[in-house]
Amino acid sequence: MNPCIEIHGLKKSFNGTAAVDGLELLVQPGELFGMIGPDGAGKTTTLRILCGLWHADEGEARVLGHEVRTEAQRIRRLIGYMPQKFSLYPDLTVAENLRFFSDLFQVRADEREQRLQRLLAFSRLGPFAGRQAQALSGGMKQKLALSCTLIHTPQLLLLDEPTTGVDPVSRREFWDILNELRGEGVAILVTTPYMDEAAVCDRIAFIHKGRLLTVSRPADIPSLYQGKLLEIKSRRNREIGRRLTASGRFDSVQIFGDCIHASARVDPKMMAAWVAELAPEEKEHLRIKEIPAGIEDVFVALLK
Repeated sequence: MNPCIEIHGLKKSFNGTAAVDGLELLVQPGELFGMIGPDGAGKTTTLRILCGLWHADEGEARVLGHEVRTEAQRIRRLIGYMPQKFSLYPDLTVAENLRFFSDLFQVRADEREQRLQRLLAFSRLGPFAGRQAQALSGGMKQKLALSCTLIHTPQLLLLDEPTTGVDPVSRREFWDILNELRGEGVAILVTTPYMDEAAVCDRIAFIHKGRLLTVSRPADIPSLYQGKLLEIKSRRNREIGRRLTASGRFDSVQIFGDCIHASARVDPKMMAAWVAELAPEEKEHLRIKEIPAGIEDVFVALLK
């Protein structure tokens, strides 16, 4: 089976700065594929090239078997693209926005209402069909934007950080919808800053400075981590973290929420002894345990 997205040696620069720098990527049909990386990693640029909004400087990209440089119009009829700021019409109702996009995508008149009703049910927006878009919550607006993106039944979705700024409950509901779409055979390429979202993808690409660092299934990510990892809790995490870093004994020291993650390629018991030595006044308050590496730990390690 041919990949639904195929990228080889893709490059794109702006004012001499590389946004995408020799990117290589394959996404398979029916796959929920996540891209993670810091701001400026090239994720948005890659999606815009794939949907034909921008041209690459070098390299090759094919979407659903079509070359993006020469067949952009055909590709746009086959995909759904949801940018970070999707343009809903605030003074139109939910249903009116859907009808507008069905006209935009030239959905056949005899199919329009059936699709609209299906999407209202699918997105859980049926009870709000008559509400103006400007009166919706952030999560509801994103569901409406996704529904508008789906109105022409695309084979592939390109979603650029679709849940940024959305509350946790709405984020979970949005991803429930994506999982349903995956179950129906729709391929999805989604960028996200949230590691818990990346963990439910079939595969994850780690992107940095326009380059692919690695691709992995979530379950295989801990095996990418070199060394041992400790979770450390103390009364003064930032101060202790500075001491661990300054000691030069640890490969990595990062603050994660209410704890410190410290790694080194030595026995965890020796690492724990180092921590106790460097923070003697915290002896009664230190809580130290070895933990498996998570997605964010691996990503931080790959950046070094």
